[in-house]
Amino acid sequence: MDSPHSMAPGHIVAIGGAEDRTSDLEILRRVFALAPEGRDEVAVIATASGIPDEVLADYEGAFSRLGASRVHSLSIRDRRQAAEADTLRRIEQSGVIFFTGGDQLRLTNVLGGSPVLNTIRQRLQEGAVVAGTSAGAAAMPGTMIYNGAAADALRKGAVNMTFGLGFVDGLVIDSHFLERGRFTRLMEVGASNPEYLGVGLGEDAAVIIHPNRVLEAIGTGHVILVDSRDLASSNIAELSMGEAVAIEHLILHALVSGHGFDIEERRYLAPDTLAAATRGESA
Repeated sequence: MDSPHSMAPGHIVAIGGAEDRTSDLEILRRVFALAPEGRDEVAVIATASGIPDEVLADYEGAFSRLGASRVHSLSIRDRRQAAEADTLRRIEQSGVIFFTGGDQLRLTNVLGGSPVLNTIRQRLQEGAVVAGTSAGAAAMPGTMIYNGAAADALRKGAVNMTFGLGFVDGLVIDSHFLERGRFTRLMEVGASNPEYLGVGLGEDAAVIIHPNRVLEAIGTGHVILVDSRDLASSNIAELSMGEAVAIEHLILHALVSGHGFDIEERRYLAPDTLAAATRGESA
């Protein structure tokens, strides 16, 4: 289900949710620092949120504290608004484009195929940062999870997947991962799609996806990686819907801030190796 759009020159930041917006702003500070030099305007898109006015005010305050010259608050509630010239202009001016949390299906429904989404992809190609939290993070890959119980998702068909926004390929991202017990969601995804790397983001944790497809963990929480590429066997193809899935040889990694992972080489990167792999790329 991946999008044809490949990794772009700009950085992508996927946040697990509940990131600090009022105190040290550790994750948001890194997001803002990655913006291209001289591009200190921020566009915050609250399409996914059911309470856009409240969340937009929070992020406007946070990014203003970090030094943004302007914060463009964009709720974009329908497809007509996703084509308005003034909205496109604000995105074109911004060095950071940030998606709030909420419902990722609302994001893809309103923005899919829209001038806004095309403009964001172009800004990413030009070096802007595209970041998102919770649903805004889950929607970033070409394929996204949009439903699935956390308690017992290791059953055939228990996790629903569809097309995402297509900013990065080869990953499936899940948010609030540890706090909501979502391990089995990414395990079921890995059994049915071993090529994908599952990225489980804890709260107040995030990954920077560098242009060379190296992940860097940031924040105070954990990032869990579920790597199924070398899966030995699974019974999923023989099962009826809802039956329990067996998996042989699934690899898990737990990353904390300063640790990383090379997506292409499927290689864990300790801090010194990560620094070498990303030198000169991040602010």
